[in-house]
Amino acid sequence: MSQNKQIKSNIIRQGSSHSLWHDPYHLLLTIDWYWFLGLIGLAYIMTNALFALLYLAGGDCIQNARHGYFWDAFFFSVQTMASIGYGAMYPLRECTYTNILVTIESITGLMVLTVATGLMFARFSRPTAKVLFSRVAVISPYNGVPTLMFRTANQRHNQILQAELQVTLVRNQVTLEGEFMRRFYDLKLVRSQSLVFALTWTAMHQIDRGSPLYGATAESLAQMEAEIVIMLTGIDDTVSQAIHARYSYMAEELLWNHRFVDILVRKGDGGSVIDYTRFHDVRES
Repeated sequence: MSQNKQIKSNIIRQGSSHSLWHDPYHLLLTIDWYWFLGLIGLAYIMTNALFALLYLAGGDCIQNARHGYFWDAFFFSVQTMASIGYGAMYPLRECTYTNILVTIESITGLMVLTVATGLMFARFSRPTAKVLFSRVAVISPYNGVPTLMFRTANQRHNQILQAELQVTLVRNQVTLEGEFMRRFYDLKLVRSQSLVFALTWTAMHQIDRGSPLYGATAESLAQMEAEIVIMLTGIDDTVSQAIHARYSYMAEELLWNHRFVDILVRKGDGGSVIDYTRFHDVRES
């Protein structure tokens, strides 16, 4: 399962008039597929229902349609919008109103089909990352230095080229003047780049005197509402497009004096196996 956890925030935007419906293109690109298909289907049905009412308002101008029968007008509208080709029902030649309405609906159907096709293609072609992050991060000595560590893995059977990890500590802070701020501190990794990211990657940040985490404890991080934010970027070698994945760890998701269980198992024939079933497992150090 891909993980792309949103950065947590308990801040309410007050006085902002921005709404998802004010940016419908972005909304239709980002909502779940079942909502997308549902909205497209609903818009299609409502548009045909509107044209059906307009056809009924013109009187008996559709050949072989029952007088005042909504569903005959509705299915006639579907045939017109989809350019299926008329069967038993067709517009009467002498009814100018209906023929003008058919022309308008044909143009409308062409534009709706173009927009829907573009949105569908944009959703399918949008590059996405299948990156797995460990559910928790650990802090334990590594080569004698306290080190923050977390795991990440590429879930696709391909490679992420020029992969780069950026890790940021976000915490509350009060300045000497008494002003409250939400501060961001970059955490330097032992290795922040990988030319080829194909399997797993254990990221490590040494907590030395130059680290923003130096001297921190589980209690102090919780008091400051600290959060470790991770951003992974790279190029998917299959589609040659930039991709990204993000994750975050709250203070309670940092396990002190723990280590990750080894997931690399060596076989008797000299080969190795990566056991992803133990990817999230930790042990006390």
